[in-house]
Amino acid sequence: MILNGEGSVSAHLAMAELEGLEFGKSDFVLLDEVTMEQFMENLKLRFQKGRIYTFIGEVVVSVNPYEQMDIYSKETIEAYRGRELYENPPHLFAVADAAYKAMKRRAKDTCIVISGESGAGKTEASKYIMQYIAAITNPSQRAEVESVKNMLLKSNCVLEAFGNAKTNRNDNSSRFGKYMDINFNFNGDPTGGHINNYLLEKSRVMKQQGGERNFHSFYQMLRGSSKDLLESLHLEKDAAVYTYTREGAASSTSSNDSSNHKAVLSALKVIGFTAEEINSIYKILGTILHLGNLEFESDGENVQVAGVELVNHIAALTRTKPDDISKTLLFRTVATGGGEVIAKGHSEQEASFGKDAFAKAMYERLFGWIVSRINSVIEVKNYNPMLHGKNTVIGVLDIYGFEIFDNNSFEQFCINYCNEKLQQLFVELILRQEQEEYKREGITWQHIEYFNNQIIVDLVEQPHKGIISILDEACLNVGKVTDIMCLESMDTKLGQHPHYTSRKLCPTDKSMEFHRDFRIRHYAGDVTYSVEGFLDKNKDPLFQDFKRLMYNSEDPVLKEMWPEGQLSITEVTKRPLTAAMLFKNSIIALVDKLACKEPYYVRCVKPNEVKSPMLFDDGRCQHQVAYLGLLENVRVRRAGFAYRQPYARFLQRYKMTCEYTWPNHLMATDREAVKAIIDHHGFQGDVAYGHTKLFVRTPRSLFTLEQERAALIPILVLFLQKLWRGALARMRCRRMRAVYTIMGQYKRFKVKAHFWEVERRFGNVRNVADYGKSVEWPTPPASLAQFHSITKQLHRRWWARQVIKNIPPSDMLEVRAKVATMTTLRGERVDWGCGRAWERDYLSNARDSPQTSSHFVRVSKELKNKDQYSSILFSGFVRKMNRFNKSTDRALLITDKHIYKLEPRKQFKMLKRLPLESVTGLSVMSGSDQLVALHTSSQDDVLVCLQPGELCPNQDRVGEVVGTLCDHFTRERCAPLEVKVCNSALQLHMRGKSKHVTVEKRPGQTSTDFRKTRDGFVLLLPSH
Repeated sequence: MILNGEGSVSAHLAMAELEGLEFGKSDFVLLDEVTMEQFMENLKLRFQKGRIYTFIGEVVVSVNPYEQMDIYSKETIEAYRGRELYENPPHLFAVADAAYKAMKRRAKDTCIVISGESGAGKTEASKYIMQYIAAITNPSQRAEVESVKNMLLKSNCVLEAFGNAKTNRNDNSSRFGKYMDINFNFNGDPTGGHINNYLLEKSRVMKQQGGERNFHSFYQMLRGSSKDLLESLHLEKDAAVYTYTREGAASSTSSNDSSNHKAVLSALKVIGFTAEEINSIYKILGTILHLGNLEFESDGENVQVAGVELVNHIAALTRTKPDDISKTLLFRTVATGGGEVIAKGHSEQEASFGKDAFAKAMYERLFGWIVSRINSVIEVKNYNPMLHGKNTVIGVLDIYGFEIFDNNSFEQFCINYCNEKLQQLFVELILRQEQEEYKREGITWQHIEYFNNQIIVDLVEQPHKGIISILDEACLNVGKVTDIMCLESMDTKLGQHPHYTSRKLCPTDKSMEFHRDFRIRHYAGDVTYSVEGFLDKNKDPLFQDFKRLMYNSEDPVLKEMWPEGQLSITEVTKRPLTAAMLFKNSIIALVDKLACKEPYYVRCVKPNEVKSPMLFDDGRCQHQVAYLGLLENVRVRRAGFAYRQPYARFLQRYKMTCEYTWPNHLMATDREAVKAIIDHHGFQGDVAYGHTKLFVRTPRSLFTLEQERAALIPILVLFLQKLWRGALARMRCRRMRAVYTIMGQYKRFKVKAHFWEVERRFGNVRNVADYGKSVEWPTPPASLAQFHSITKQLHRRWWARQVIKNIPPSDMLEVRAKVATMTTLRGERVDWGCGRAWERDYLSNARDSPQTSSHFVRVSKELKNKDQYSSILFSGFVRKMNRFNKSTDRALLITDKHIYKLEPRKQFKMLKRLPLESVTGLSVMSGSDQLVALHTSSQDDVLVCLQPGELCPNQDRVGEVVGTLCDHFTRERCAPLEVKVCNSALQLHMRGKSKHVTVEKRPGQTSTDFRKTRDGFVLLLPSH
């Protein structure tokens, strides 16, 4: 194994094949010699050939092209999706995909740290990384995930408008630090996020350097708002009208404020800001602009606001009273030791200072509220790791770059301290820890020298000795402490520090002013700071009166921004932390958060100071390469290892690629098992074995293992699925067998139980009077439903047989007739005489026809001798219609051969004889009337109404006629007689003509009678 700087670079060579030699080396690890000259030559060549990205292993070096490039399309995104770093040319998308894969494969939190000085392209890089992550996630297009992605992307637009500004170095410079955590579920889809913001440069609200602008939001509002909105805010379109925006009013930028304003409005609505909240945001911006134009005048004793109109505008926009605005601007409320409250008037200078402090604080509070409002929308909600799996995170850090201006103040001091901390993290993770790990693991290693900037970090943040501690001590001292006194204290305590100096410590250095400047030798270069304003900016003073004024506003958004305004004037509160201490704590927390994640770096380089896409300033770029530590990074990368993993974890992931380790190895240690995997694949020359970890030099070896693992996983999954499905099938089979056994036993028990119950209920029915007719049958099980039906039918037949056995033979004829009636009528006629004895021959019965029975008996004997009939089926008096459509009383005699119509008034003289075989059917009504129609084959039907006799005036004899004829036809002719039960009208034929017969009850009708109608007859019944 060679560790002298010329190690194996096969993976990098494979990547280099994707780009021709005319574009230089796509990875600085491929340089022939690791020198500054070769590094700069390769960087310049690639920039001039339009190749703005270059790798140092997994670190991407990005040079700002200062022009739009067509390398971020959907096709490019697809080319990098799921591919290894060395499979495609260097790109931001490659490192974004690597971070995403590491997060998804190993369930490990990752972060992408974008660093570089102001104007190097950090903000654009973060936007492209966010764009890539959004594009490759949620392939199933789930609506809730798309909504989260959309809100995360739109938040960038809003934060840029309110947190970015044009500087002399950068048209879209971030004037705040931003760290965004994107949360992912176990599927790798984004579920939410959280944004941390750091040190907004609020002093820009009131003052900008020459050629620079205030925050974008002011110009976008003035130039993009509708006329109505501007009028409601009492504003004009011209930014030069307002003191706070006058400096940048004439400055040209590469963006369009009007179109950007529309984009910001749209983004606010997508994120979920209400119309009232958006209106409040622009009212606050308008208030700040009006505050900038406020002026004060003095008559020698009292200070007044010059111009009441502006005060009224501010009061209207903040929904407060004009008198309260004026009082707060001109007086300061002070509580004395005895609890007394007095109002102390301001001087012109104090009033102007308070006004500017108020404007800065309003904008800072507004920005913080917007960030917290976005967080409340995009935060992960209702996430339960037990239900939804592990929640992993990708962090994206886009923070202000290193700044060196002509006049560097407190803000530049804090920004450069932040960059020192991030550089220290880079040194710690990439240069120091990696080398220390090699030594700890027993890997042969030649130490690579690098500059450790911990000494500069200590100079700034060390407790009791650092610059921040000295500033805090000066701010806490009682009495008038000036910036000059603070500088003298720093000179005294830090005079021996190698990275600190001032004009007092170095009197010959005329680039610094006495009692004003001090210089820190940063890792990125020497920066001279002016101490003027340091203490005021560190104290960040704002009179409590302004806080109470805003808290008492009727605007709920403003009230929410100033919660401490609810404190009473006399209430004593703890002294708040200074601005520098708050910033220090937040940066330390940020570095701790980054340190616990797997970092990926994008190192941004600014090619020139004039924003030219053609110019490559060698000296400027070399300076950045040097202080970013890129050369040391190349050396460590060339000599080091791309991947390291504990033996147990490596074995767990790749053991299926070797037959000696799958599914479990039988070797003495995991290290031996890992060695078997490496030897099996022939990677012996590309790895090193540490005490607890395996070190892999090139990504290609790891990629080969990943490819083989990916190919085997489906096979293993199918194998495991087969075994599991087999186990499940056997379990189901055993369960089904058990179920069927239980079901069979249970069914047998239910059958037996049913038989036992039937036997219990019906065992003694022979001795019961009704032979079990009233006994209720038990409900059978489903399997016995048909059997149960047959059993019931058998029981009914047996019961009928038992009943019939007890009936005398002389009654059987009547029983059969009643059964025939019941079967024929099917319940359609309620009363049909079932409950009485059927006499049949009523005309011969002396009780029913006492006056005529003897005459009829004689006539019937004569007819019997003459026509040779065997029996009389029915006889009785009837009312019928004659051939002249007149109703008359007649006697009806039905025998087994003929039907006779007799005249009772003439000794039962036979008027008509009709063969019984000519009868084809019967029709009766469903009511209680006695109407009967005998249908004949000659279509000359017989229509009669049966008359009651003396035996019982209300007897129903229709059922008797129906049953007798039906029983006769069934027994003698073996064919049923058709019987029709009519509900409303009865139809028949007389002499071939169709007639309709209806029944009607009529008041005053004394007897039953027929009446002729247009289409037939109506049978009139008495109404009682």
